[in-house]
Amino acid sequence: MKRRFDTYFPWVFTASDFFASLLSLAVANFFMQRLHVLGSTDFSAYLPLALLWVLISMLRKDYKIGRTNEYDDTLSSFSVTLLWFLGVVAILWTPLQAGNYRWIQILALGGIFGLLMAIFRVGVQLIIRKYRALGNNFQNAIIVGKGTTSPKLVDVLRIRKDFGINFLGYFDDQSDCEQTRGGIGDLFEKAPKMNLSLIYIHEKLDASLVRRVIDFADEHYIKVKMIPGKSLQLEKSLSFSRYGDFFVINVNETPLDHPLNNFAKRAFDLAFASLVTVFILSWFIPLVGILIKLESRGPIFFIQDRNGLNNKVFSCLKFRSMTPNDYADSHQATKEDPRVTRIGSFLRRNSLDEMPQFLNVLMGNMSIVGPRPHTLPMNDTFRTQIQRYNSRHKIKPGITGLAQVKGYRGEIENFFQIRSRVRLDYFYINNWSFFLDLEIMVKTVYELLFNRENAY
Repeated sequence: MKRRFDTYFPWVFTASDFFASLLSLAVANFFMQRLHVLGSTDFSAYLPLALLWVLISMLRKDYKIGRTNEYDDTLSSFSVTLLWFLGVVAILWTPLQAGNYRWIQILALGGIFGLLMAIFRVGVQLIIRKYRALGNNFQNAIIVGKGTTSPKLVDVLRIRKDFGINFLGYFDDQSDCEQTRGGIGDLFEKAPKMNLSLIYIHEKLDASLVRRVIDFADEHYIKVKMIPGKSLQLEKSLSFSRYGDFFVINVNETPLDHPLNNFAKRAFDLAFASLVTVFILSWFIPLVGILIKLESRGPIFFIQDRNGLNNKVFSCLKFRSMTPNDYADSHQATKEDPRVTRIGSFLRRNSLDEMPQFLNVLMGNMSIVGPRPHTLPMNDTFRTQIQRYNSRHKIKPGITGLAQVKGYRGEIENFFQIRSRVRLDYFYINNWSFFLDLEIMVKTVYELLFNRENAY
């Protein structure tokens, strides 16, 4: 069943991808003409685009959907294919008009077509998962060496039936549980009769024995994967660096350490912050500035030192929402705080006091999404109380963040709140993706509109 599936699935995927792209292009054409983004274009002009999409998809091998891939992996791969597709279309497709209007057409096509095809790709992965969860297209696997982490892998394979990995048992010289199929020496006699696809090796095995198992697997076309010991079962994905013929594990590398990811995040920050600055802050700052000045003496902006990337101090901008006082750095704002002005109360309640921080984004001190920066005294206090607190400074702080959309916003009243914030920040840093940023931004808008309980 496995080999038949692996033989026919790429062709089934490619055919369905072609028809899905054709349908998506038809929908995009309909909306683009209704919105007067594109002139009257015969649908036959879209047939070459569908063929182009399938060609790029095949060259990038999008049909290879890993058994353990999550949906964000599929969307990430899809995004690269979409960018290649739009790039070629922008250069070669003749119905597009010349000039600046051409980019509006490309963005409209990419937005509508990309959304529909992303739904299709996730749908395909969901169907495959359901198919495997029913016991189809499975791969037989064994584990060589029953260390402390091996049973955890077995539990994962038992729970995640959608992976389609059928665990057959251990080969270990010391284990005598009911799942043990024999000693390690028995592996070389029994394995050829078990129709194996995967062999997991625990890292506790002797190096010479590991090499023997790998050589055996190569001869029988079986994939080998290593199970790290307890010290490397961390809350993040591991990557490797190569020094000639020597490999090392990058234990605490984050997604934003990758130059391409870092560039993509910075490019989005600059584009979004520029739009906000030109179309909103250009008139909003003078308006709010006048209202602040009319109510109380003092500057329009409240400039406060906060910890940023790599714990470096930067000047964080906010609209001044309090009367000038000596406790702004050390005392958090509380409910019905007498220091808060009337215009300041309105700004804080609607989180508008943070708007000048888009200028911090343009200056490179902050990002749109990231851990919220704390004041220097708060930082000094929390880093002595919370384990791994300083790890939140591995990336730029953000105007909004995962902790904020999960309800940890506003005044910190107890230890549980700051600990939960740090845990969510840590998760965000180690699991960053462009789609996670978009999700947080959408949820931020929802929170601002419908949940202002902790904003004061």
